[in-house]
Amino acid sequence: VFPSLAQAQASVANEVYQELGQPSVFLFCPTEYCSSLCSPSPSQSCYLQTIGQELLPGIGVIWTGPKVVSQELSAVLLEEVEAVLRRRPVIWDNLYANDYDCRRVFLGPYMGRAPGLMSRLHGLLLNPNCELQANFIPIHTLGTWFQSELGSCAHPDHAGMEAVAALGDSQGAQDGSYSPQEALELALHDWVAEINQQALEPGR
Repeated sequence: VFPSLAQAQASVANEVYQELGQPSVFLFCPTEYCSSLCSPSPSQSCYLQTIGQELLPGIGVIWTGPKVVSQELSAVLLEEVEAVLRRRPVIWDNLYANDYDCRRVFLGPYMGRAPGLMSRLHGLLLNPNCELQANFIPIHTLGTWFQSELGSCAHPDHAGMEAVAALGDSQGAQDGSYSPQEALELALHDWVAEINQQALEPGR
């Protein structure tokens, strides 16, 4: 019935989206959802080109970055993805995911994401550790990153400083940029307070 997998997927997704009354949030995860799965590249992928052309504009498209678990996200990559998908992507961030190896738990700060990325995203979802209690630092530092991004949007002259600030840089908060180390220290301070508060509760 369909000349390609991409056209089949887009047709089904469009029909479901319309049947549901075109909800404000409707996400589509493509078969090629990161750069390493694209052949030969995101911008030259016939599959992604078809998805971008055929998928209705109100449908969000999920993207994980250069890899399934991406250590870095750059503005250049997101520009390429936005161009081929004809919409800003929704990042499904697997930085902390450990469902593929339950022997590993990730407790470090949110990092490796270039400054000024928020303006290039339609949304961001964090795939956390499977262990609930291990996600205090990931979620807390994500919140700190998000606040710094809001500050960048409010002051456009500070946005897009990727050429100035290296990914994961530890600049101080005095210039309003995100510092993973400072975010980690703030999260640890609040986590210890939370642990101490729970320890004081009856029966804990």
